[in-house]
Amino acid sequence: MRLPGSKEHAHQWKFIRIGGVDQVVLRNGGDILHLDELDQKLWVALACPTKNVEFDSRTLELLDMDKDGRIRAPEIIEATKWVKAVFKDPAELFKGGDSVVLSSINENDPVGTEVLASARRILRNLGKESAASITLTDVNDTTKIFFATKFNGDGVIPAESASDDWTRKAIEEIIALYGPVADRGGKPGVNQAKLDQFIAEATAFVEWNEKKQKDPGINLLGEATGPAADALNQVRAKIEDYFTRARLAAFDPRATAALNGTEASFLTIGAKSLGPKSEEIAALPLARVEAGIPLPLKKGVNPAWRDRIAEFDNKVVGPLLGNDRDDLSEDQWSSLLGKFAAFDAWLAAKPITAAEILGVDRLKELLGQGAKDKITALIQQDAALEVANEQVTAVEKLVRLQRDFVQLLNNFVTFSDFYGRRGAIFQAGTLYLDSRSCDLCVHVADAGKHAALAGLAKAYLAYCDCVRAGSAKITIAAAFTAGDSDQLMVGRNGIFYDRQGGDWDATITKIIDNPISIRQAFWAPYKKFVRMVEEQVAKRAAAAETASQARLSTAASELANIDQTAPAAAVPGKPEPKKVDVGTVAALGVALGSLATFLGVMVTKFIDLGWWIPAALIGLVLAISGPSVLIAWLKLRQRNLGPILDANGWAVNGRMKINVPFGGALSKVPKLPPGSVLQLTDPFAESHSLRDFVIIALIFIFIFAIAWRLDFLNRYLPPRLQHASTPPPIQVVVPR
Repeated sequence: MRLPGSKEHAHQWKFIRIGGVDQVVLRNGGDILHLDELDQKLWVALACPTKNVEFDSRTLELLDMDKDGRIRAPEIIEATKWVKAVFKDPAELFKGGDSVVLSSINENDPVGTEVLASARRILRNLGKESAASITLTDVNDTTKIFFATKFNGDGVIPAESASDDWTRKAIEEIIALYGPVADRGGKPGVNQAKLDQFIAEATAFVEWNEKKQKDPGINLLGEATGPAADALNQVRAKIEDYFTRARLAAFDPRATAALNGTEASFLTIGAKSLGPKSEEIAALPLARVEAGIPLPLKKGVNPAWRDRIAEFDNKVVGPLLGNDRDDLSEDQWSSLLGKFAAFDAWLAAKPITAAEILGVDRLKELLGQGAKDKITALIQQDAALEVANEQVTAVEKLVRLQRDFVQLLNNFVTFSDFYGRRGAIFQAGTLYLDSRSCDLCVHVADAGKHAALAGLAKAYLAYCDCVRAGSAKITIAAAFTAGDSDQLMVGRNGIFYDRQGGDWDATITKIIDNPISIRQAFWAPYKKFVRMVEEQVAKRAAAAETASQARLSTAASELANIDQTAPAAAVPGKPEPKKVDVGTVAALGVALGSLATFLGVMVTKFIDLGWWIPAALIGLVLAISGPSVLIAWLKLRQRNLGPILDANGWAVNGRMKINVPFGGALSKVPKLPPGSVLQLTDPFAESHSLRDFVIIALIFIFIFAIAWRLDFLNRYLPPRLQHASTPPPIQVVVPR
């Protein structure tokens, strides 16, 4: 592969500087065909995710060759090469639309020839042989494309694909047992995996069944072996219980009475209404327990177990030990268990399979008459058309690239859609909050991880959880690039509109604080000072209110108990209540006087500046607001889109700046529509006449003082009120 930028090329590119980066302008098909020659250092992005972008996911899936969930620069280059092979003129891509004219497909290239043949075959299957173009709707309608075809290359065989009734029935039986697999035409069928599963399970079941027929140790009673084993298993645990009790009675005769049930337990049972199947009776021993006595089979058997013991006697004891037996010894019982040991082991090895439903005879027939070979041959015949029918996907790719490829390039090689305000694929929608609309909103999977990198963007970011009825919650990061942040805080609510127009309730959950504008930075120190004053005043007011409430509570208590309170006698050694200290009052007066003197000196010094007063005011403002404005200016110059996208899995190649003018376009503050009539009289406006009078009076006094200090008023004032200017020096004339 030729390395980008490795040598000079004849193709002439056009670049524009936007966002602080030189970005290529894609003008025609020639630019697309020569993308592999464009130095990748000049690409805006080198990779993007296939998720959380406002772009057709199926198109991205077709371009993602390694299926890693990312579109990388080499995959874009491969797509341009494919476009060159299938289109006569790649300029067709700039027309867009979801249809491709057949005459625009390149018949001089093998790839283009195959795609054209597939497009015509699709139209023929849809009954549109005379159509001059193929649309995305045509390609997506795979059910109609393949419904009428017997084989379609997907490796799934419907029952009707079989040429004989026996094979057709076999396919239907496999579908019924293991469920259908839908083919490209939407028909239920069988694939190789389902067939292999059926053959394996059917073979295992048949072999397991034949093992019983061949081994007399397993099939000891012939066809009666299974029912006999069932009858034995019905009473196995109860007979074991009986012989265990008998051994315990032989060990210690004192246990015999307890092993047969206490008198109290029989009294409890006798008080109830009993039946032959009562659980209380069934819980008693199988027969009366005595040491060395065999198990009776006919007389003396627990009524609840009589029928099952009789069946056990008829099906097991009689055929194996002889009929007309009245009892069963423990040794005989052990012998019977040994005879059924092989059968029990065989039964435990029974394979669990759905094929059992068909029965052994039908399974033998299917295996013996080659169901596997016949259905496999059909699957292989269908798979032989896979290459031809894969071209359907190629036709789909053709139509999707016609519609989407230029848009993808304008959001990958260049960000012209973003800076051209046409809606970039990474923009999730628009957030309306705090009298602003924010267009730079991106989807976020994990706000914490995203913020760790996105904070380097130097932008003010608000992370919002967005909810909507019937939809899963989403998280977005919105960049505020105009206005101020005074009213932005965690918990504030707004409305988020996605790219499809759906509205979501949005709530701020996390904020990355950075300057939004120079204007905000200029006023920030003053706002902070006002907030500090307000906080201190609020604290002092709260403290004063608490003290006042305490005094009122004390006074109310004393007033309520005044008739019960005797005058307090003077306690020796106890100090008298403190009175107002005249010295303290004098000290406060001196302090207030000193403060007034200081302020007076400061005002006098300020007025003495004369013509330098404006410069002093400007210097004061710069000293207060200058550092904040400087920091904001530096951060606003560093505001960069790259980290915001990189945190979402993009590989942004350059520093995509968001300067102040462009930021103003991404976040819009409210403006009245042209021609609107604004009524400035507010019927609920607060009255501040006294405050306004004081402010105007202070401004007037300040202006008057400056004019008096600069001698502008001397001509209008009496001598005693005029500003005392420095008199000219007295010249002493000495007579000669």
